[in-house]
Parts: sequence; C-alpha cells; structure tokens
Amino acid sequence: MKFKPKKSRSLSIRRGKVDEATTFTVVEQQIPTVSQEPVKCFGRWYDSSMKDTRRGAETLELASESLLAINKCGLHGKFKIWCLQFMLIPKLLWPLLVYDICSSTVEAIEAKIIKYTRKWLGVPPGLSDVAMYCRKLKLPMKSILDEYKCGKARLLTMLEESDDPVVKTVQPSLKTGRKGKVTEVVDNAKE
Repeated sequence: MKFKPKKSRSLSIRRGKVDEATTFTVVEQQIPTVSQEPVKCFGRWYDSSMKDTRRGAETLELASESLLAINKCGLHGKFKIWCLQFMLIPKLLWPLLVYDICSSTVEAIEAKIIKYTRKWLGVPPGLSDVAMYCRKLKLPMKSILDEYKCGKARLLTMLEESDDPVVKTVQPSLKTGRKGKVTEVVDNAKE
C-alpha cells in the first residue's frame, strides 16, 4: 500500500491558532493543508476555521437560491409546494442537523419559505402560520423549524440511549443557539 500525500490533509495549531507556515512533506511531496483543500468526513466539511458559522450562511444561501430556482420554473403553485416539501426541505435538513447551526438561521430560512409559499398558493400575506401548517390540508406542509427541532431532539435521544457504553457516558452538547435548549426539551418530553 502506497501513501498518497495529495489525498491527505494537514493541520498545524500553535498557541490555539492555525499555523499556515508549517508544512509537512512525505516522499518529497507536500501534504496540502486543510485551509488549502477542506476535508469531508462523515458528511461534514472541515476547514481551517474549525467553526460552523460559515455553514449556516451557506445553508441560508442554498435555501435562497433553491427557492428562486423553484419560483422560476414553469410549474403551478401546488407543484412548487410539492418540490419544496419533498426535494428542498430534505436537502436543507441534512446540513442543519450535521452542523451546529443556530435556530435564528433556521428561522430566517423559514421566513423565506413562508414568503414563497404564500406567493405560490396565492394566499394573503396576513394568513397565520397555524393555517399554513395545518395537518388537515390536502397537501400538509412541514415547517423546517419544527423538523430541525425534532431532528436535534432525535439525535440527542439516540446518543443518550445508545447501547455503546462509551457513547452513553459522553454527554453530548448540541448547540442550537440561545432560543432553545435541546436537553431541556427532551427532559420535559420524558417526564
């Protein structure tokens, strides 16, 4: 088996900061740093910032571009809603659950979705969200904020009730921002 430096990544941290000056070489080939070429592992991208704040902005931008693309297609309103429900929302949920994205970013995505949904359905802007997400409609819609909260609670419960003793002993901390604490919600639901 031969070591391939181009397929590897290096990261040097000195005094708590990423050191770009340090390079590593193997067989006279330089190993690229994480800042030069980010790494994807288990569906999650890692770069030199080691933070998820950029991922929240990327997800918001993806939502805006996708909603605009759905809006420009020549489909009728209810078919655009179908594209939103079964194509875009599952596509957006993955980064929301994998990265530590705060709930205010999810609320901004939800606001954009509601704006386009009202436009596609031809309902007045004053229609409440309760009427939009009623389960008795012909095409019941899902709120991305509710799906985000359920996904975080599901992830915490899965980690807490794992059969693996190592996973069970490590108490995970899922960050959702200042507005909602996942651990409190799960504890209240268990009572």
